[in-house]
Amino acid sequence: MSGKIYTVGDSVRCTGTLKTSTGVKEDTTGTVTFKVKSPAGVVTTYVYGTDAELVRSAEGVYYVEVDAAAWGVWNYGFSSTGSAQAAQESWFEARRGEVFA
Repeated sequence: MSGKIYTVGDSVRCTGTLKTSTGVKEDTTGTVTFKVKSPAGVVTTYVYGTDAELVRSAEGVYYVEVDAAAWGVWNYGFSSTGSAQAAQESWFEARRGEVFA
């Protein structure tokens, strides 16, 4: 799990990739879910095909643009069911810019 540092107010593209056991990118026959947990502990969930925020950009590749509206550590993850079962987690930190601190 690795993360990056952004400035509060940035739009952060969170990307997840579904792969087979041999490492080939693959769309699943099941459900793709994205969850993000804000620094305040609020969890927001998006489901592909239901929520427009969760976008498929290529075979097996999905993303959500998260508004880093608060400072602190944001945790997020993708999971899928069906033929390409996978789970992937990461994080990013939003900091106040020096100008606005």
